[in-house]
Amino acid sequence: MENIRVWAPIPKKVELQLGSRCVPMTRDANGWCIAEVSSLDADGDYGFILDGEGPLPDPRSASQPHGALGLSRRVHHHTFTWTDAGWQAPPLSSSVLYEMHVGTFAPAGTFEAAIEKLDHLIDLGVTHLELMPVNEFVGNRGWGYDGVTVYAPHHAYGGPEGLKRLVNACHVKHLAVILDVVYNHFGPAGHHWKKFAPFFKPGYSTPWGPAINFDGSWSDEVRRFFCDNAVQWLRDYHFDGLRLDAVHAIVDLSAAPFLEQLAAEVRELEAQVGRHLSLIAEDERNDPRILRSPGRGGFALNAHWNDDFHHALHSVLTGERTGYYADFGPIADLAKALRQVYVYDGRYSVFRQRRHGRSPSGLDGHHFVAYLQNHDQVGNRALGDRSNRLMNVGRLKIGAALIFTSPFLPMFFEGEEWGASTPFLYFCDHEDKNLAEAVREGRRKEFAAFGWKPDEIPDPQDAGTFTRSKLDWTELSRPTHADLLSWHKQLIRLRRSEQSLSDGRLEAVRTHFSEEDSWLLVERGDWTIACNLATKPASVALREGTHQLVLASDVGITGASPSVVLPAESVAILKRTG
Repeated sequence: MENIRVWAPIPKKVELQLGSRCVPMTRDANGWCIAEVSSLDADGDYGFILDGEGPLPDPRSASQPHGALGLSRRVHHHTFTWTDAGWQAPPLSSSVLYEMHVGTFAPAGTFEAAIEKLDHLIDLGVTHLELMPVNEFVGNRGWGYDGVTVYAPHHAYGGPEGLKRLVNACHVKHLAVILDVVYNHFGPAGHHWKKFAPFFKPGYSTPWGPAINFDGSWSDEVRRFFCDNAVQWLRDYHFDGLRLDAVHAIVDLSAAPFLEQLAAEVRELEAQVGRHLSLIAEDERNDPRILRSPGRGGFALNAHWNDDFHHALHSVLTGERTGYYADFGPIADLAKALRQVYVYDGRYSVFRQRRHGRSPSGLDGHHFVAYLQNHDQVGNRALGDRSNRLMNVGRLKIGAALIFTSPFLPMFFEGEEWGASTPFLYFCDHEDKNLAEAVREGRRKEFAAFGWKPDEIPDPQDAGTFTRSKLDWTELSRPTHADLLSWHKQLIRLRRSEQSLSDGRLEAVRTHFSEEDSWLLVERGDWTIACNLATKPASVALREGTHQLVLASDVGITGASPSVVLPAESVAILKRTG
């Protein structure tokens, strides 16, 4: 006999539906309802009937073979044959991260299809593959941030078995895997969790829906739900780390915050399984406390996406000043971000109309992820414009050079390495027609303020919007794309071969720049990265000594001492040899 359990303190009566049978459940003092069934029956699809309503899927469902709204299925993790014994992920300090959306990465859009492209990542020099959320959401296509059953890998991607095969294949090829998880909200449709238990915090909300109950009545079990979810991905699916979405939207006023508990439990699991496990946060507050130890009032997460560096770099390269880019623009901001991580470290923000951020003093660059593109910065644009639609090849190469010679952890967004021309649009597949129309209208209103006409905004519900977002792998054979790919490979090889370019010592970064003439020099040890952002050639003086030109984005770059001559919109990487 086996027990099937569900936490459901709210309904008066809970029954288990198993096939055509309806099995009564008993409840303990903590609100857990339990039904005892035969081992054979326990492997059947099941759901729960709450006060006569249902069957509803299990909030902790390990598999949803019929979609988010269908019945649940148990998964026996011990039956999968792993071949990654002895695997150990590289430390984050040596990482090159690659963010990937399973549905658009390979033509078939599945876990199995992604395996076929792993050799490309290995050849590029990637060390850590970061998957956008793969948990079950409504429909067959979406970004994954509207997750419903957060324990179940999405059925359209290949379900639990497919995900395990992908992770296993990555490890066999010496590639670590990080999973993006969403612990700040549930999706707007397809779940019934409030009928089961007090998962939500009354009176509080996030931009995407009701706030999760991390500090109110019954919150111990809510925390357990999400901590157990993290453990499942790391233990049962062998992930090497988690990227925590928008932790600034987690409402938690407790003395021992959920994020601190989560980090402590992951450290305990790390000791148990003997593998390095990482937690990387997205947090728009510029608050380094999430990285500091609990003894210093922190949560001990490993790293943080650094939007300030992205915004400073993007605005310099593109000239954009709308929205939050209004706070950025000068080369001085980019130079500060390279030295001190945050541009806004207590400084007044015009966009926010208040002071923003806090100094990350005492933390090195290996606690921060740097990128020119990510899913948000591309997909939240009206037309899903990648950087190559916003700047020329010269500026793309400058951006890549600054990312991969920075003291931070460099990250690609899928296809960035070859300047993919396909957009990455916002797409979804809501079955609720009212919700689908609300999403369409929301996108139209959002971009109307920027001058876009309603009929110019791609329909998120249209399957064609999703199809257009798939990478076109035939581009790799075209000269411009091949040239960009080669540039990124050279930068990664250089970063790996030179200690001064891979260490995270912020105090060793020096910058010199001219706003008037639009050039920037970054010095790291014996290395200098010389960038000409102007539309005319520039001669930029170097520090004393003899300099060897190691990498050049343009064949017209000449000289090495005492100055380097840079054609318009070009970058040179030089090493001092004497």
